[in-house]
Amino acid sequence: MDLENQQRVKDAVEKYSAENIVVILGAAEAEAAGLAAETVTAGDPTFAGPLAGVELGLRVYHAVENEFKSNVDEAVYDEQIGMMEMVLDVDAIASEMSSIREQFCKFND
Repeated sequence: MDLENQQRVKDAVEKYSAENIVVILGAAEAEAAGLAAETVTAGDPTFAGPLAGVELGLRVYHAVENEFKSNVDEAVYDEQIGMMEMVLDVDAIASEMSSIREQFCKFND
C-alpha cells in the first residue's frame, strides 16, 4: 500500500473512528493483498509509511471474497469484478485475507 493511501486510511480513522471503517482491497495476488491488509490492521510492515507502528485493527476484505460479494448488487459486481474472478486465485486471496483478519483485526463481526 503506497504512502498516500496509508495517509488516507489514517485520516479516515481519525475522522470516523476505526470501528466504523471497512477497507476493501483489489490486489491481483494474495501476497500483495496480504501486505496491504497487514498494513491497515497491524501497521506498515516496511516501517516506511504513515501507518508504521500504527495498529488500527481495521476490518479488511478483498473484493473477490464472499463477505464482500454477498453485500453488493450482483449485476454491478458481475460488471465491475466478475471477469477478474476468472483470472485471480480467489481461494489463495481469501485464505490470506482470512489469516490476516484472524491475527490482527480488532473488530471481527
